[in-house]
Amino acid sequence: MIAACIQLSIRLCDRKANLRRALALAAGAAGEGAEILVFPELFLTGFCYSQDLSDGEPYPSLDPLRSFVAEHGCLIVGSLVDGRRNRGFCLDELGIGFQEKIHPFGPEKDHFDGGGSISPVETSKGRIGLSICYDLRFPEVARSLALSGADLLVTIGEFPAARGDVWETLSRARAIENQIHHIASNGAGPEFCGRSAIIDPWGRAIAMMGGEEGWIAGEIDLADRDRARREIPALGDRRPEIYRWYR
Repeated sequence: MIAACIQLSIRLCDRKANLRRALALAAGAAGEGAEILVFPELFLTGFCYSQDLSDGEPYPSLDPLRSFVAEHGCLIVGSLVDGRRNRGFCLDELGIGFQEKIHPFGPEKDHFDGGGSISPVETSKGRIGLSICYDLRFPEVARSLALSGADLLVTIGEFPAARGDVWETLSRARAIENQIHHIASNGAGPEFCGRSAIIDPWGRAIAMMGGEEGWIAGEIDLADRDRARREIPALGDRRPEIYRWYR
């Protein structure tokens, strides 16, 4: 499969402008054969606390993306505001599936509740292990998704410009420790660090961006996950019976 990170420069509270630019970038990626298109966190609105841009079922704000999916036969990954939930979504021809952000960060806690469950989303392109921004700092999220049978990990973020090295290091680490592909799509600068990446199960970047708006694409062979796990059977060598989890 060919996957793409759509690194959007998000205009706060401007859904129409964000949608217009998102579709233009998506068309470029799909035109080059991308089947999985991954946008940043809350790419249509940003963290717009000054207006009520919440959406709810059946999520009419996604109708233009539904039309895009129907035309191109692709999968789109992103997140939206649904009341007090930051809902990550996977949208394809089969429908839509969700994984909510587990860990709201800082002031987000005044506006969002953390999700209460972690599981991969079933899609036409495989089982997507989706996490959102601050979730990247919690290895338990990616590990739970990997052990639940995710075919690949996806992280969508609005990671700030000052923490670009953290974003890149953790994005590689989540791939290495779970021996799985990781698609990490972030917002473009100057507010966000960019550095969206498609990473293989050994932690190598198949494709990576700088801070500018645009998109990258890379080929993902899911058989690489199985090869990596055969070479070094780290997941099979785990000893969960002696690990200590602190509450």
